[in-house]
Amino acid sequence: MSSPSPNGSENDSGDSRRSGGSRPAFSPQWIVFAMIAVIMAFMLSSMFNESSQPVDYGFLWKQIEAGNVKSATFQGEVVRGKWKKIPEPATKDAKPLREDFVAFLPVPLDHELKDHMRKNGVDLEGKPDGLFGTNGVMLLINGLSLLAFIWFMWFILRRNSDPFSSGMLGSFIRSPAKRVKTSDHPTTFDDVAAMEQAKFELQEIVEFLKTPAKFLRLGAQIPKGVLLMGPPGTGKTLLARATAGEAGVPFFTINGSEFIQMFVGVGASRVRDMFKTAKENAPCILFIDEIDAVGRIRGAGLGGGHDEREQTLNQILSEMDGFQQTEAVIVVAATNRPDVLDPALLRPGRFDRHVTVDRPTKTGRAAILKIHSRKVPLSDDVDLDAVAAGTIGFSGAELKNLVNEAALYAARTNRDTVRASDFDAARDKILMGPKREEVLNERERLMTAYHESGHALLAWLLSDVDHVHKVTIIPRGRALGVTQLLPDEDRYNVGEARLHSQLAFMLGGRAAEKLVFDEYSAGAEDDLKRSTQLARRMVTRWGMSTVVGPVAFRDSEEHPFLGKEMHESRDYSEETARIIDQEVQRFMSLADQRAVQVLTENRDKLDAMTKALVEKESLDQNEIAEIIGIPVKRGE
Repeated sequence: MSSPSPNGSENDSGDSRRSGGSRPAFSPQWIVFAMIAVIMAFMLSSMFNESSQPVDYGFLWKQIEAGNVKSATFQGEVVRGKWKKIPEPATKDAKPLREDFVAFLPVPLDHELKDHMRKNGVDLEGKPDGLFGTNGVMLLINGLSLLAFIWFMWFILRRNSDPFSSGMLGSFIRSPAKRVKTSDHPTTFDDVAAMEQAKFELQEIVEFLKTPAKFLRLGAQIPKGVLLMGPPGTGKTLLARATAGEAGVPFFTINGSEFIQMFVGVGASRVRDMFKTAKENAPCILFIDEIDAVGRIRGAGLGGGHDEREQTLNQILSEMDGFQQTEAVIVVAATNRPDVLDPALLRPGRFDRHVTVDRPTKTGRAAILKIHSRKVPLSDDVDLDAVAAGTIGFSGAELKNLVNEAALYAARTNRDTVRASDFDAARDKILMGPKREEVLNERERLMTAYHESGHALLAWLLSDVDHVHKVTIIPRGRALGVTQLLPDEDRYNVGEARLHSQLAFMLGGRAAEKLVFDEYSAGAEDDLKRSTQLARRMVTRWGMSTVVGPVAFRDSEEHPFLGKEMHESRDYSEETARIIDQEVQRFMSLADQRAVQVLTENRDKLDAMTKALVEKESLDQNEIAEIIGIPVKRGE
């Protein structure tokens, strides 16, 4: 016995399965189509009768003058007749004429042609314009259009309980969920690295799908819904697929946006069909990716809620409540915006198990790199642990892209193996952007070199800033130069001292320009933007200002289209706002003074680094250590 397809197409007899009767052999819509086809064919055959050969109007006029036209019949804009004697064609290349002819009049009711025929003894006959004249054709077209509209309205009203439910438009409301055969592409927890806690949470789901009787016998209730939350690219879809592969059950996947259509009610019908298919294939896993597309807070946003989206969400809530305890269907959903989901979706009984899928640690990154480099021939100098240490903050998808970029770089240089230098080049491309050609004059190039040297020297000398990996004045991405830092370890919390040092590092390039050229350039725009945002967070979010105190203030960062407020009502006074602005300015001024002081005290090192940077265009940490005479800074 075969299982139904994901869209419920097996034994798809439409109404016969639902109503218990068989469908008629000739449905009304096909009878209407057959009538239209017959009428159109008859009309065309009447208008273009092959027994009459078309002739030119001028040729006909000359034959009338010659007395060679025996009889003629006018029918609207067409005149048909017979020759007394079949004339020769007007040109040598024309086909021989037949006894009957037809000519199309340049104007309707050509009285001059009729008078010309009477004078030359032509027997005239008349026929009414009829059904297939000009007016008759228009009446026929209008009548057919009205008939089609009446049939369509009858078809819709007859199925008022479930629009588009069967027949010709039945596939419109069927669930577009795709069934993934785990037997063809088996994915298990062995293919998922760096998510041990998430796999531990889902292992219980796997055991329930394998042996549901074990849990039901004790009265235990397995969560109906599991919500995977985490940044993009962390492997939420892979984890859901691995859960199905580990349990050996069918796996249906659908994106949240596939429910939404222009017609209200279609999304709810698709939800019903999707859950019906899942129940028929139980035990199984139903995976809804990007559920925030349909599960956002109801009744929020500009102009209120969206009727179609809210009805679809209501249907999802109803279907999840309707599950019986014996139905081994687990709904797994993924999102990177859990803050905008409707509370009814997250309550116990629905998506009540929340699994956080975060970016991997160093050990996890190394494991992920080993999985993605299985089919990549690596050189002996490649140390994946070292690559993992230099990719802090990378997600699983970014690590996969890193391996692919390294392989592409090796292929472009016609090598058989991927070297460590290929991984460095791929990481630089991902972090700093691709190289681009940009012509700078000598002054702009020198100013860019001092700017980047100021950043690099401050990062090197300040103990609370991550160590410098590379500094370059080769234009990359949207920047004229880049100073790349790499942390020594994964960091999940940061102290006040490190943040103040970070502000000084961000303003180091601007301070170097002022120190050397006695002016500021527009190249520090992004530095000022990011450092100001950091200083404002220190004051308003993290309570690091002694003047403002341990208070958190809300700022305007919410989006009304995501179900948040239309405008932010500031919950503090104008006086407090002025104090906040003053504290942000004070933090920035202190950081700028510190940057200027450090660069002034180490002006010789700044000049030496700039000179080397102008000559080589790019310096790594070993070259920087040799230039300034201070060993490479390591993590404590």
